[in-house]
Amino acid sequence: MIKADTIVYEKSGIDACLAVLDNGVLREFEVFNESEAGEGNVYLGRIIKKINLSENKYGFMVNIGDNKEAFMNAQEKGLLEVNMTEGQCVVVQVSKEAHGDKGAKLVRAVQIAGTYLVYRPFGAYVDVSTKISDEEKVRELQDAVMKNVLSQEGWVVRTAAAEANINDVIEEMSKLRDIYENIRVKARSASAPALLYAKENPLFELIRRYQDCLKTIIINDHTLEEKIKAVFDGEIIYKAEPSEEYGVQDMLQEALQKTIKLSCGGEVHIEETRALVAIDVDSAGNVGRGDMDNLNKEAAKEIARQIILRNLAGKIIIDFAGSCEYRFMRGIMDILDEELAGDALGAHVLGLSKAGNVEILRRRRRPTLLEQFSEECPTCGGTGRVEL
Repeated sequence: MIKADTIVYEKSGIDACLAVLDNGVLREFEVFNESEAGEGNVYLGRIIKKINLSENKYGFMVNIGDNKEAFMNAQEKGLLEVNMTEGQCVVVQVSKEAHGDKGAKLVRAVQIAGTYLVYRPFGAYVDVSTKISDEEKVRELQDAVMKNVLSQEGWVVRTAAAEANINDVIEEMSKLRDIYENIRVKARSASAPALLYAKENPLFELIRRYQDCLKTIIINDHTLEEKIKAVFDGEIIYKAEPSEEYGVQDMLQEALQKTIKLSCGGEVHIEETRALVAIDVDSAGNVGRGDMDNLNKEAAKEIARQIILRNLAGKIIIDFAGSCEYRFMRGIMDILDEELAGDALGAHVLGLSKAGNVEILRRRRRPTLLEQFSEECPTCGGTGRVEL
């Protein structure tokens, strides 16, 4: 289970970074730019061109004011297929941020996330987070929301609602409707490309996510203090350069390395490719045959931490040390499951392949740390090798 006792927030101009720590160990890191197309932002975009896809399907490249063209599929579940032409305007939301040489991915079905609810103007159902285990509470929340639904609209009750007052949940319904109505009003008068709605500061999402174990928030922005106090009862500390003082930069440099050394003497090697993330567990000649199980257990915990920290996503293939038989790997996969439980991007341990590799699938929402802090070498083309 992912835990955190400290969040470090540092802002510099329009750039900001968030570091999540637990007992002084870096667990998550996020850097964002307020001018870039972040996941959840809503834009009035302009169609640049129509592109043909496979199986007689098509999509559109859209200008949303970002430095890369964004992609929108003509077909979207729950919505009628669109047939637009170059120059037309459309209200879109970023569902996946740009990464590498790919632009952002867009959807037309706008969703507005609050503390307790997610408003889906194009939806038709009331769903409740499966993380709320109290069945009586689930029914209470679902009934309360359904009684206040207006016409055809959809809602998702978030996990945080389980501890909330029902009246606060209902009040948030009105607030989220107002946000969406404001988007509609802006869209009618704006000139594309234009930002219609920017998602909330990611700091507050992290506060909600770790509310049960979070103790301290360190910031360098006084303007956030009152907003934080409204949702957080713990210690708030102001530091001019918090990342430097808490050693975040040094830990971040370690997170950009391909090799992680384990305390047992083994190593974990991480290779990010276009198709997948390959992870290899190596005894490095320092671990005896009888200690392979302990090596793999330690590696499994470290790999789970690195997946979250580096924001590794898509297909993740792990080659553990020693025997790859299921009877040896079952306990290792259980550790991965336990360590990744509660991951916001829903990391899912698929199991053991016929080749003996453990496979994990994780949603891709934003670039990995490596993509954010480096670029492909123009000389070697990303191979990291020198021609003889």
